[in-house]
Amino acid sequence: MTAIDSAIYGHLCDHLGTKTLTLDPVGGGSINKAFKISTTNRRLFCKVNSATKFPHLFNMEASGLSFLEKQGLIKTPKVLSVFKTHSHQALLLEWIEPAAATSSFFKRLGEQLAALHAVTQENFGLDTNNYMGAVPQANTPSKDWPSFFIHQRLEPLVQQCLMLRLLNSQHEALFQRLYQRIPAIFNPEPPALLHGDLWSGNLMCTTDQQPVLVDPAVYFGHRSIDLGMTTLFGGFEKAFYEAYHYHHPLPNNYQEQWAVCNLYPLLIHLLLFGKSYLSSIERTLNDFQ
Repeated sequence: MTAIDSAIYGHLCDHLGTKTLTLDPVGGGSINKAFKISTTNRRLFCKVNSATKFPHLFNMEASGLSFLEKQGLIKTPKVLSVFKTHSHQALLLEWIEPAAATSSFFKRLGEQLAALHAVTQENFGLDTNNYMGAVPQANTPSKDWPSFFIHQRLEPLVQQCLMLRLLNSQHEALFQRLYQRIPAIFNPEPPALLHGDLWSGNLMCTTDQQPVLVDPAVYFGHRSIDLGMTTLFGGFEKAFYEAYHYHHPLPNNYQEQWAVCNLYPLLIHLLLFGKSYLSSIERTLNDFQ
């Protein structure tokens, strides 16, 4: 048996009605241990993490997955169980058998994401807070996007990075000038339901070329958050952007919007992984002075 908390193992056995499980380590992101669980007739996916270091992380992830699933627009893994012991928490999901993506997959993804972004509500934000990766994410509702983006996305991370000396006072001044420009950069749009952390590592392709979204950081925001992040680490084909634009046309300055939105995940990466991400942040800040 692969090393795993015995209480978690016992809970899994009880949940699946078996006394023995096969656990094989698989990729589960930078902060989780992840396993493919096999029984005589089932395969499932399980993530395990500290119950104290990231409080309620998997409850919030499960809530985001379920909320996306309820829309009936893009597939997510079914949530089977969320539980914790005195020291660990675990999330048990449907196993998705991965396959190589084709252009038809990316076309379908563009269509489905456009439909997801058409789901709206009155305010930006969400009724609960959650996580973006390992970083707590505040979602206090706001009537307008610029205020929400500045005060609940950029400012908190800038302050944390300043405290850790990952940014300096000159960077802070550049951010302050950018904040003044943000209302003019973003065209007024209704809040869009976002995945919130949409890079290629949080996207899967099934054997029948269906998109599957995993590891969400769900809230209602400007759709450029999701679209910008698809460009940050690559992996999305041209067919995706063409299909999206056909179903939900992009504004003329979408590239500016995407660049500004990407400051949020870049700040998170600066906070978590260090100064290798600083030059990208500096380039964007300098472009908007």
